[in-house]
Amino acid sequence: MPVNLSAPDSRSLHPVAGVTLGITEANVKKPNRKDLLVIKLDSGARVAGVFTTNRFCAAPVHICKRHLASGNAVRALVINTGNANAGTGKDGMRRAQQTCEALAKLLNCAPDEILPFSTGVIMEPLPVERIVAGLPNCIAKLGPDTWGDAAQAIMTTDTIAKAASRQIVLGGKTVTVTGIAKGSGMIHPNMATMLGFVATDAAVAPQALQALVAHAADNSFNCITVDGDTSTNDSFMLIATGMSGAAPIGAASGEAYAALRDAVTAVAVELAQAIVRDGEGATKFMTVRVEQGNSVEECRKVAYAIAHSPLVKTAFFASDPNLGRILAAVGYAGIEDLDTGGVDLYLGDVLVAENGGRAAGYREADAKSVMKEAEITVRVLLGRGKASATVWTCDLSHEYIKINADYRT
Repeated sequence: MPVNLSAPDSRSLHPVAGVTLGITEANVKKPNRKDLLVIKLDSGARVAGVFTTNRFCAAPVHICKRHLASGNAVRALVINTGNANAGTGKDGMRRAQQTCEALAKLLNCAPDEILPFSTGVIMEPLPVERIVAGLPNCIAKLGPDTWGDAAQAIMTTDTIAKAASRQIVLGGKTVTVTGIAKGSGMIHPNMATMLGFVATDAAVAPQALQALVAHAADNSFNCITVDGDTSTNDSFMLIATGMSGAAPIGAASGEAYAALRDAVTAVAVELAQAIVRDGEGATKFMTVRVEQGNSVEECRKVAYAIAHSPLVKTAFFASDPNLGRILAAVGYAGIEDLDTGGVDLYLGDVLVAENGGRAAGYREADAKSVMKEAEITVRVLLGRGKASATVWTCDLSHEYIKINADYRT
């Protein structure tokens, strides 16, 4: 069961002018499930994205990057679940390109105006004939208010769909931001293992749009981890249709840019946290906050050392306050000149360690009480500066092993 997460109410997901979505059952891996999505964009829309750093990135990632780099307009995105088309070599590239060509023909545009995305099992041939056969049905079902169904269509081991929406006012005009994401396991930056698609009807210049998507990713999807594995297919795309009527945002500065940046980032954070709450086998949602560091980078190092540790994660699953494991993770995080005598550790409001050792007033029963909660905050004070960073993670349960052992069957 996801940790304090429920399926999005479709009525809360605002349509984005200039975006329509079509979903079908293409039987990519299993019958009777939504597994193919087309996101069609009206003329004039702009798209920017950030992608996995995994060197074995999937064929659709290669093609998507190439099509974006061409500078041509983007008319549609096509996403399949059930097959990652990764580790498939030249044949995988050919199959991803076939998908683009088939959709381009249906939309009367060029293949390089299509962006492909895949998620699912790695190193298996993409059943492109099933995808091509399903595309006409996606086109026939295109509509502006199917974001909830679209979120379901990109799920893999997710147990629940993930979607979020916001509206703000810019220059007297209502601007909408709506997005969907998938992710549950194989989660670790950069980027976190996921697919994310966020759209806004604001008008944003290309350079500002790229800055915006990078900022949103850095403060959301690059702040989560489930199991420390970086996937081959991670992609986070931001679409701006320009149809809100608000004045165009021409640069990554100014009040309008900041307001839109904050709205997009808020949607991305909600989606990113939903991924962790739905982490494979998760029973607890954990916020790891590291403060008083010399830099954000070193704070993140410490936060991820804690959040990645199987010993820490299994202790939280068992509600076992074996919290020396957290101090050990702080120690091996890679800060060579760390003065451990200046480190304090809190579990919730409980001071566990101060000045590098067990706090005088610490009682294990207090920590155990905190660890039984579904949502837990770990705070580490490094005592060496003013920087801070936050990472969201989950515990590691028996169910995680079962899910991943049985994933392909």
